[in-house]
Amino acid sequence: MGQGLEVINENIYYGAFHAVENVTMSIHKNAITALIGPSGCGKSTFLRTLNRMHEVTPKAYCTGEVLLDGVNLYGKDINLVDVRRQIGMVFQKANPFPTMSIRDNVLAGIRLNHKRLSKTEADDLVEWALQGANLWNEVRDKLSSPGIALSGGQQQRLCIARAVAMHPSVLLMDEPTSALDPISTLAIEDLITELKKEFTIVIVTHNMQQAARCSDYTGFFNVQGNGKPSHLVEFNQTEQLFSNPLQRETDDYISGHFG
Repeated sequence: MGQGLEVINENIYYGAFHAVENVTMSIHKNAITALIGPSGCGKSTFLRTLNRMHEVTPKAYCTGEVLLDGVNLYGKDINLVDVRRQIGMVFQKANPFPTMSIRDNVLAGIRLNHKRLSKTEADDLVEWALQGANLWNEVRDKLSSPGIALSGGQQQRLCIARAVAMHPSVLLMDEPTSALDPISTLAIEDLITELKKEFTIVIVTHNMQQAARCSDYTGFFNVQGNGKPSHLVEFNQTEQLFSNPLQRETDDYISGHFG
């Protein structure tokens, strides 16, 4: 079962530039947390710090703590591979490995971690992950076909299956439906709602209706002006934040007065 994340006084930097300041947030276990706000407000940057993907960018770093099950993921002697195995990520653009079959795409993370599985174990894992991504019935007879031969919505679900196959505690999703049509978008939203039974989910979205539809908690990020750091304006239960926000800044954004 998934565990929650605790973020304490996190500050995010790109070299000398202070990108996001003083974020403290409790990300609840087996719930969906949506991150909203205008473009360039630090949502995706913050998301990437939760499994230390932020550090892939040269000179990027952060201070503060991110706790998973009480362990600071930025502490000494933390294994980055373990962090990213426990906290999986699904990106904005579906990115199945182009030379791999559907089956091999699902198993890619396991094999990258040098974990050996028997054929039976691998077959069972592939079926379980594709069932979890609500894709099994559509691809069960073509597992040897290329992953990139699938439709956009199917490719995104394949990427979710690949992440789920690692049995993470937390799933991070960076605008996972922004490139999809409305029907595929609703399918992914339904899937995310199902997945929270087993995983803690954090989703960045530009779509406020999506946040209102499928999340349990919402954080609103904003930036005060050019060159200034972004910040978390408000974090609350989704229904509360959308119906009765505590901050005028939040109210202005969700009512369309800016952004």
